[in-house]
Formats: sequence, structure tokens, C-alpha cells
Amino acid sequence: MTGSASELARRLGEDAEAVCREYLSNGHRSGNHWIVGDVRNTRGRSMHVRLNGNAKGPAGKWVDEQNGEHGDLLDVIRESCGLIEFRDVADEARRFLAMPRPQARDPGAQRQPAAIRGSPEAVRRLFGMSQPIAGTLAERYLAGRGIPLTVGERALRFHPGCYYRDLVTGATQTHPALIAAVTNLNGQITGLQRTWLDPSGHGKAQLTDPRRSLGDLLGNGIWLGLESGAPVPVIAAGEGFETMASLRTVMPALPVAAATSANHLAGLSFPAGCRRLYIAADADAAGRHGIERLSLRAGESGILALVLRPQLGDFNDDLRHLGPAHLAAWLGDQLVPEDARLVLPAG
Repeated sequence: MTGSASELARRLGEDAEAVCREYLSNGHRSGNHWIVGDVRNTRGRSMHVRLNGNAKGPAGKWVDEQNGEHGDLLDVIRESCGLIEFRDVADEARRFLAMPRPQARDPGAQRQPAAIRGSPEAVRRLFGMSQPIAGTLAERYLAGRGIPLTVGERALRFHPGCYYRDLVTGATQTHPALIAAVTNLNGQITGLQRTWLDPSGHGKAQLTDPRRSLGDLLGNGIWLGLESGAPVPVIAAGEGFETMASLRTVMPALPVAAATSANHLAGLSFPAGCRRLYIAADADAAGRHGIERLSLRAGESGILALVLRPQLGDFNDDLRHLGPAHLAAWLGDQLVPEDARLVLPAG
């Protein structure tokens, strides 16, 4: 954790019982522990929160004996309130610490969560807290990948301190992140993909999984260039965001969608009026199942599905190592001539 996070956790630990009464209201005190079902304030007895520090550890530390989860009171605030960003957690902790200590309340009373974790409401709030990428580390990261997407791409944002949790150790930290909105065909945000970035500006953060998605993803995608409600006769779709952003770089008139995974690619929804679908493949064919399923669904809907294949590992490799002009020429040979005239820049 950062120093400020450690200090907040320590201060919360000084009033551990008050924190538990506020955020784990379905539990009760038993000796030196607060007993509750889990960190999300479910009724039960498997989670124990230490109320006073002793030789076994500081106050505020907790463990769930049923699933092995453990953490501190910042984790309690995050999970019980349905928060995603560390900034939100810290703000809520500071709000609590500035308030008079609450009296014991009805154990049956439920705290109204700010948002359910992973819900469309939660992801829309995280997107709203982020900023346009122009002039940020996110723009620098994309430029380093050969992708000059800034103005006009409303799906992309930047967050300077996006909350990251190690799923193995439970440790939490913050890193700058590229935020990409997953939307439905009406342009409503249903999910997000977060790409944590190295603060030095050199690629992704050194994390086990520096890219994660959350929210309602099935049928939806990271759409670039899609005008909601308008007929879209030709689109391109693929699994990875950088693959599709690379195609968008050399075919700026073509709406593209990144489905975030092979399984979600298979279930991507088609916009009204779609007649042709170009599916971006990688050279290693890791997403072959998703391509086959999407092609089958497209055919059942009367849409001609055609596969675009890169020369190197993927289309971002082609863009960076062969150059945009070479990639455009390579794609031109794979497109229906009518489409090539529409989506490729003249010359």
C-alpha cells in the first residue's frame, strides 16, 4: 500500500469496532473480535475482525476462515460499499474518520452501498472519474504502440491512480491506467477494460495481469467510431483492444469493436444494417473458437463474415514494425474492393 493508505488503515484500526458497526452491521462483537459472514456484510460467522491490537497483529486486520480472504479495514470499506477505485475508498475512510463515532445500530439495518461492484453503475462512475487521454500517460502509451487515438474517441480515458488488487496475495496498490469503455450498440457504458501503465511511460505496469475487464461484457465491446442508432453496413471486430485500435489507425472510416476475449468475441452483437463483418485474427490462432462462432452467428443473421490476417503476430505488430502504409496495402488486398475504397485513405 501507499503511505497514505497505511496511515488510513492505522487510523481506522484505532476505532475498529466503530468501523465494524458502520460497515459490517450484520455482525456482532465477541471478545476481541467482530464476527460477521464476510467482508461484504453478509450474515454469518466465518469472518473475524481483530478489534484491539495484540501479539497476533494490529487492530483492524481480518480473515475469512471459509475462503481464506484477509485484509484490513480499507478492504472492509471497499467491499461493503461496492467501491472500485482506491480514491473512492480513501474518500469514504476520511469521511468516516471525520464524523462523530456512530452509536450501535440495529444489526438488521443495511448500509446502502455506493454501487454494486462490477455493476454498470460502478463502471460508469469509474469512467466518469477518469479524464480525456490527450496529454496524459495513456496517450503516450498508445503512441508508443503506434496508435495515435485521442480526439474523437470517446471510449478512451485516463485515470492517474486506478486501484489494483493482487488476486494471489491480496495486496493493493495504485497505478495509472488507460480506461476503455465497453458499450452496447446504443452507446451505453456496460463495462470497462483497465490497462495499468508503467509510470515511467514505458509500456504496461509490471503486474501479473496488467489488463483486466469488468462489468457486463457479453454482446458488448470497446467500440471505436460507432455512431449509435445509425445503420452500419461494414464493421470489423476482434478480441484485443490494441489489435482493433491498430486497424482503426489505418482505416479511420471503419467502425471497429474489441470484444476483450475470445468468448466475448463469439457473442458480439451486430449493429443494425450490418452486411459485412471483418474479423481480425492473430497469427497464432489462439482465438480461433471465437472467430468460428462469430462467423457462424453472422451467417445466420445474413452477414458476410471475412477474416483479416496479419503478416506478423498481430495487427499491432504489423503497424509498429511494418508501418501504417504497408499495413494499409496489406489490408487492401483482403477487403472487398467496395469496402477498400470506403475505409482506406486515398492513395
